[in-house]
Amino acid sequence: MKKRRRVKFARYGWWKKKKLSKSWRRPRGHDNKVREHRGGKPAWVQVGYRRKKEDRGLHPSGMHEVLIFNPNDLAKADPIDEVAVRIAATVGRRKREVIEEKAAALGIKVLNPMRHVGFATSE
Repeated sequence: MKKRRRVKFARYGWWKKKKLSKSWRRPRGHDNKVREHRGGKPAWVQVGYRRKKEDRGLHPSGMHEVLIFNPNDLAKADPIDEVAVRIAATVGRRKREVIEEKAAALGIKVLNPMRHVGFATSE
């Protein structure tokens, strides 16, 4: 996977008015300079900016992402195929620990491991 700079397409004029979101909208105004493709203005969304077919849908690390809900779902992730797993947000702490231990044993990368490992519990 070759890394290259991605253009951030933002709505023209989003910095002028608070009500405008940053998400891309096609400029349609009669005097709009972006619509006229004038130099020095922001980039326009075009097909040529698309990623290569083999790079689409990959995690920035270059691995395929698989969502898991329980330890048995780790069978879907094969470390040979450069697959990383993301544990679903609905999975609790106890099951998450089991999944992470099993993934470490299988040599599978977890994209969202528990942050508070070894935190003190009140007894």
